[in-house]
Amino acid sequence: MEVTPERVAQERDWVRSRVNVIVPLVNDIRAALAEQFAVSVDPISAEQYHAAVDDLFADGDRAVNVAAMVAILRDLDVDGDYPGFIVDEVLGRELAATIAGKQPLRLLGEATFHYADIMTHGEAGDAAGADDLDAALAAGFQEVIPGWGWTARESPFAVPPIGEEEP
Repeated sequence: MEVTPERVAQERDWVRSRVNVIVPLVNDIRAALAEQFAVSVDPISAEQYHAAVDDLFADGDRAVNVAAMVAILRDLDVDGDYPGFIVDEVLGRELAATIAGKQPLRLLGEATFHYADIMTHGEAGDAAGADDLDAALAAGFQEVIPGWGWTARESPFAVPPIGEEEP
Protein backbone atom coordinates (compact mmCIF):
# COMPACT_ATOMS: atom_id res chain seq x y z
CA MET A 1 0.00 0.00 0.00
CA GLU A 2 1.26 3.45 -0.85
CA VAL A 3 0.02 6.33 1.28
CA THR A 4 0.22 9.67 -0.52
CA PRO A 5 -1.28 13.03 0.39
CA GLU A 6 -4.04 12.24 -2.10
CA ARG A 7 -4.73 8.91 -0.39
CA VAL A 8 -4.89 10.65 2.99
CA ALA A 9 -7.49 13.06 1.56
CA GLN A 10 -9.47 10.11 0.14
CA GLU A 11 -9.48 8.37 3.52
CA ARG A 12 -10.53 11.62 5.21
CA ASP A 13 -13.45 11.89 2.82
CA TRP A 14 -14.39 8.27 3.50
CA VAL A 15 -14.26 8.81 7.28
CA ARG A 16 -16.42 11.94 6.90
CA SER A 17 -18.90 9.95 4.79
CA ARG A 18 -19.46 7.53 7.72
CA VAL A 19 -21.31 10.27 9.63
CA ASN A 20 -24.66 8.43 9.52
CA VAL A 21 -23.06 5.35 11.08
CA ILE A 22 -20.53 6.86 13.47
CA VAL A 23 -22.62 9.64 15.05
CA PRO A 24 -25.44 7.29 16.17
CA LEU A 25 -22.84 4.78 17.40
CA VAL A 26 -21.05 7.49 19.42
CA ASN A 27 -24.36 8.59 20.90
CA ASP A 28 -25.27 5.00 21.80
CA ILE A 29 -21.87 4.54 23.45
CA ARG A 30 -22.18 7.80 25.37
CA ALA A 31 -25.69 6.94 26.56
CA ALA A 32 -24.60 3.49 27.73
CA LEU A 33 -21.49 4.80 29.49
CA ALA A 34 -23.45 7.66 31.08
CA GLU A 35 -25.91 5.15 32.50
CA GLN A 36 -23.11 2.82 33.62
CA PHE A 37 -21.23 5.57 35.46
CA ALA A 38 -24.28 7.62 36.55
CA VAL A 39 -23.09 10.78 34.81
CA SER A 40 -24.52 13.13 32.26
CA VAL A 41 -22.87 13.27 28.84
CA ASP A 42 -23.95 15.22 25.79
CA PRO A 43 -24.70 13.51 22.49
CA ILE A 44 -22.76 14.65 19.42
CA SER A 45 -24.01 16.11 16.16
CA ALA A 46 -23.02 15.50 12.56
CA GLU A 47 -21.44 18.96 12.50
CA GLN A 48 -19.28 18.15 15.53
CA TYR A 49 -18.20 14.88 13.94
CA HIS A 50 -17.25 16.55 10.66
CA ALA A 51 -15.31 19.26 12.52
CA ALA A 52 -13.43 16.63 14.56
CA VAL A 53 -12.57 14.66 11.40
CA ASP A 54 -11.31 17.83 9.72
CA ASP A 55 -9.22 18.77 12.78
CA LEU A 56 -7.69 15.30 12.94
CA PHE A 57 -6.74 15.21 9.27
CA ALA A 58 -5.31 18.75 9.45
CA ASP A 59 -2.56 17.27 11.66
CA GLY A 60 -0.51 15.64 8.90
CA ASP A 61 1.57 13.39 11.15
CA ARG A 62 -1.52 11.85 12.73
CA ALA A 63 -3.48 11.98 9.46
CA VAL A 64 -1.06 9.75 7.55
CA ASN A 65 -1.16 7.12 10.29
CA VAL A 66 -4.93 7.29 10.68
CA ALA A 67 -5.38 7.07 6.90
CA ALA A 68 -3.15 3.99 6.71
CA MET A 69 -4.98 2.21 9.54
CA VAL A 70 -8.37 3.11 8.04
CA ALA A 71 -7.28 1.79 4.64
CA ILE A 72 -5.99 -1.45 6.13
CA LEU A 73 -9.12 -2.08 8.20
CA ARG A 74 -11.37 -1.27 5.23
CA ASP A 75 -9.68 -4.00 3.24
CA LEU A 76 -8.71 -6.47 5.97
CA ASP A 77 -10.40 -9.81 5.60
CA VAL A 78 -9.49 -13.22 6.92
CA ASP A 79 -11.19 -16.40 5.79
CA GLY A 80 -13.56 -17.31 8.61
CA ASP A 81 -12.71 -14.05 10.46
CA TYR A 82 -11.76 -15.65 13.78
CA PRO A 83 -8.15 -16.49 12.82
CA GLY A 84 -7.62 -12.78 12.04
CA PHE A 85 -9.28 -11.66 15.25
CA ILE A 86 -6.07 -10.32 16.79
CA VAL A 87 -4.90 -8.10 13.94
CA ASP A 88 -8.22 -6.28 13.51
CA GLU A 89 -8.48 -5.79 17.29
CA VAL A 90 -4.94 -4.41 17.52
CA LEU A 91 -5.46 -2.07 14.58
CA GLY A 92 -8.86 -0.96 15.88
CA ARG A 93 -7.54 -0.23 19.34
CA GLU A 94 -4.55 1.69 17.96
CA LEU A 95 -6.73 3.65 15.56
CA ALA A 96 -9.07 4.70 18.38
CA ALA A 97 -6.08 5.74 20.50
CA THR A 98 -4.48 7.71 17.66
CA ILE A 99 -7.71 9.58 17.00
CA ALA A 100 -8.20 10.30 20.72
CA GLY A 101 -4.73 11.85 21.02
CA LYS A 102 -2.59 12.20 24.10
CA GLN A 103 -3.19 10.76 27.55
CA PRO A 104 -5.56 10.26 29.26
CA LEU A 105 -7.84 10.40 26.21
CA ARG A 106 -5.59 7.95 24.35
CA LEU A 107 -6.10 5.24 26.97
CA LEU A 108 -9.81 6.00 27.18
CA GLY A 109 -10.03 5.67 23.39
CA GLU A 110 -8.42 2.23 23.59
CA ALA A 111 -10.73 1.11 26.39
CA THR A 112 -13.80 2.52 24.69
CA PHE A 113 -12.86 0.70 21.49
CA HIS A 114 -13.49 -2.63 23.18
CA TYR A 115 -16.81 -1.36 24.52
CA ALA A 116 -17.79 -0.05 21.07
CA ASP A 117 -16.64 -3.25 19.41
CA ILE A 118 -19.29 -5.30 21.20
CA MET A 119 -21.89 -2.80 19.95
CA THR A 120 -20.93 -3.12 16.26
CA HIS A 121 -21.57 -5.96 13.88
CA GLY A 122 -20.57 -6.04 10.24
CA GLU A 123 -22.96 -6.67 7.43
CA ALA A 124 -22.83 -9.85 5.37
CA GLY A 125 -20.09 -9.46 2.80
CA ASP A 126 -18.16 -6.84 4.79
CA ALA A 127 -14.44 -7.29 5.33
CA ALA A 128 -13.57 -8.66 8.78
CA GLY A 129 -12.06 -5.31 9.79
CA ALA A 130 -15.19 -3.27 8.92
CA ASP A 131 -16.92 -3.49 12.29
CA ASP A 132 -13.63 -2.86 14.11
CA LEU A 133 -13.13 0.21 11.93
CA ASP A 134 -16.53 1.63 12.88
CA ALA A 135 -15.89 0.84 16.55
CA ALA A 136 -12.48 2.53 16.39
CA LEU A 137 -13.82 5.67 14.71
CA ALA A 138 -16.64 5.95 17.24
CA ALA A 139 -14.36 5.31 20.23
CA GLY A 140 -11.69 7.76 19.14
CA PHE A 141 -13.96 10.59 18.08
CA GLN A 142 -16.22 10.28 21.11
CA GLU A 143 -13.18 11.08 23.26
CA VAL A 144 -12.25 14.29 21.44
CA ILE A 145 -15.70 15.75 20.93
CA PRO A 146 -16.84 17.74 23.99
CA GLY A 147 -19.67 16.45 26.13
CA TRP A 148 -18.04 14.84 29.15
CA GLY A 149 -18.17 17.12 32.19
CA TRP A 150 -14.76 16.15 33.52
CA THR A 151 -13.07 17.30 30.31
CA ALA A 152 -14.65 20.76 30.55
CA ARG A 153 -12.89 21.72 33.77
CA GLU A 154 -9.33 22.54 34.75
CA SER A 155 -7.54 19.64 36.36
CA PRO A 156 -7.11 20.04 40.11
CA PHE A 157 -3.69 18.38 39.68
CA ALA A 158 -2.13 21.05 37.45
CA VAL A 159 1.01 22.50 39.02
CA PRO A 160 2.20 25.92 37.80
CA PRO A 161 5.71 26.13 36.33
CA ILE A 162 8.47 27.03 38.79
CA GLY A 163 8.59 30.77 39.22
CA GLU A 164 4.89 31.17 38.44
CA GLU A 165 3.51 29.79 41.70
CA GLU A 166 1.13 31.94 43.66
CA PRO A 167 2.70 33.38 46.86
